[in-house]
Amino acid sequence: MFGLFKKDPVKKLRQQYDQKLEQAMLAQRSGNLRLFADLTAESEALWQQVQQLEQQQKSQP
Repeated sequence: MFGLFKKDPVKKLRQQYDQKLEQAMLAQRSGNLRLFADLTAESEALWQQVQQLEQQQKSQP
């Protein structure tokens, strides 16, 4: 019953991932390729975390 009110960490990480991708796109459009590369690397790290959490949730009954 109390799990109903628990925050979903995967959802939070996906939102952060989407925000990083959008920031990276805006940096690329403005011509700041160094910032684009940094933000893309950060978003890839977030995506790895999302995948790990999803696998953990699937393995738990």
